[in-house]
Amino acid sequence: MWTRIASLFLLAPCLSAMPGFVRDPGLQRIVDRVVEETVATLDNPPFGPEQIALTLVRLGEDAPWRFGSHRGMEQVFPASVVKLCYLQAAHHWMEEGKMEATDEVDRALRDMIVRSGNEPTHYIVDLLTGTTSGPELPPEELEEWLHRRNAINRYFAGLGYTRLNANRKPWWEGPYGREMQSFRVHQPIHRNWMTSDETARILVEIATGAAVTPERSEAMMALLRRDLATPEGRADSQVSGYIGEALPHDALLWSKAGYTSRARHDAAVFELADGRRFVLTVFTKHRARDEGLLPGIARRVLDAL
Repeated sequence: MWTRIASLFLLAPCLSAMPGFVRDPGLQRIVDRVVEETVATLDNPPFGPEQIALTLVRLGEDAPWRFGSHRGMEQVFPASVVKLCYLQAAHHWMEEGKMEATDEVDRALRDMIVRSGNEPTHYIVDLLTGTTSGPELPPEELEEWLHRRNAINRYFAGLGYTRLNANRKPWWEGPYGREMQSFRVHQPIHRNWMTSDETARILVEIATGAAVTPERSEAMMALLRRDLATPEGRADSQVSGYIGEALPHDALLWSKAGYTSRARHDAAVFELADGRRFVLTVFTKHRARDEGLLPGIARRVLDAL
């Protein structure tokens, strides 16, 4: 079964291949210029165009959604941005009656998104897939474990996602036991992978009420909301050093950031004071400690808009 999931990694259409999206020449020029200017201004250490994937979508009143992107279908380890997948899957499972909506589930979803906790994410992944971490397994049992763990991948594949892998828990110090056993055996799906284009699609559908149901999309947006109106809010760990830092105080922001020792990412929906709404997803590599990188990219996008 895992080989069928892995075969999806051979396909790499762009976002415009998905229903409801069309590449826009004006937005594409903005993306190209932002990438060019970013690369030109970062030379210590050098920052190349291959170290960034970026997708910009204009949200109008109705589809098709217009977008521009750079390396938009390049698979990148998404860090905590993958929690968007678990959030949407959890709401689908609850809508279908496959997972009970309890106070503990609500608490875990909130902690997973609002403060980006890994432990609550482990709990949600276990509920979604019927798997747990633990000691190593015999080969046949490991394959069955992976089949169940791939439930989230099957859900998104059924929606037309072709470059996404969301079958791994996020760790600070792990993985160990069967998690590491599978990591070693099951390549190329040994790590989570997302693209800026498909991440943008997730946010577009949540923001427009198309993810699961309008009511569940609204609940997801409530967890993704970031406070820009107060200094305390702007110092939030998923605002400072990310896209939200560049936004004016009168903007609205919904986002999910990701960070590791090697990567700094952000995926955001933002609304400007004039009512225009955009989705901006940015994945970067090998410049994780540069807290000005994502705000700088976002400012260039805002200036161009």
